[in-house]
Amino acid sequence: MSSERPTADEEPAEITRSGNSFRGDVWVNFVRWNIKAVRNPFVLVVSLVQPIIFLVLFTQVFGQVATGAVNQGAAEISYETYLVPAICMQVALAAAATSGVGLVNDIENGMFEKVLVSPMNRTAVFLGKTAAEVVRIAAQILIIIGLGVLLGAEVATGAVGALGIVGVGILFSFWFSALSNTIAVITKDQESTIIGANLLQFPLLFVSTAFLPLAVLPGWIQTVARFNPVTYGVDAARAIMLGRDVMTVVEITAFGGIYDTLVPAVAVLLALAVAFGSVAVHMLQRASSANVQ
Repeated sequence: MSSERPTADEEPAEITRSGNSFRGDVWVNFVRWNIKAVRNPFVLVVSLVQPIIFLVLFTQVFGQVATGAVNQGAAEISYETYLVPAICMQVALAAAATSGVGLVNDIENGMFEKVLVSPMNRTAVFLGKTAAEVVRIAAQILIIIGLGVLLGAEVATGAVGALGIVGVGILFSFWFSALSNTIAVITKDQESTIIGANLLQFPLLFVSTAFLPLAVLPGWIQTVARFNPVTYGVDAARAIMLGRDVMTVVEITAFGGIYDTLVPAVAVLLALAVAFGSVAVHMLQRASSANVQ
């Protein structure tokens, strides 16, 4: 029996590349980012306070006026019920926007370079970080739904529907989280990352169906809303909230009922998550190559 050991060139790629499995790399990054979030609760609070203010102020200040616009030609829906799905997507946007800020902090304290020169899988690094953010987003969306119910909102699909809205919010957050991380890798500057994310966040919300139905929006906003990712996230969450088809930007009747909204909306959000996620992983790989050189 030969006692010869393989040379370095003959060793399996997975051994020379990393002592951890892909799953292990994801887990290490998941735990690290959760610990980092717990140690900095200010970010968690700030990303939740603004959507809560929007929910309370919009329902109390604009509730009566907006209710008339919402119910034109439709069944009676309270503005609280109509608005909660939009605020849930705002929570997902706000939480995803802070994702890049966390990455910039890593860059500034030197942790990012240590990760880049490590043998960890770059996709696992991104997935582990994203998974940690998913936990935070899920908790915050549940808080918003609970607050909305206290204000008078109704979830027609019950507890299962509430979990469905959480799922939509998580899926919706992927593309913006990837975008935020991409901006962070490009700028390597905290202020630029915050400005870039916020510069997109609020216009995207207001040129969508988040706060009013498509039919009552100005013509140019209707055009933008049809291509706005926020519209698809809000419509999917709103369809679950109301238990019926609500999508007006795409007319589909092939699936029936609520699924005429959910199927196209989820398909769009999945495509965006894959596209922007691929760009974020590519930027991490480029940063790793530049660091090695």
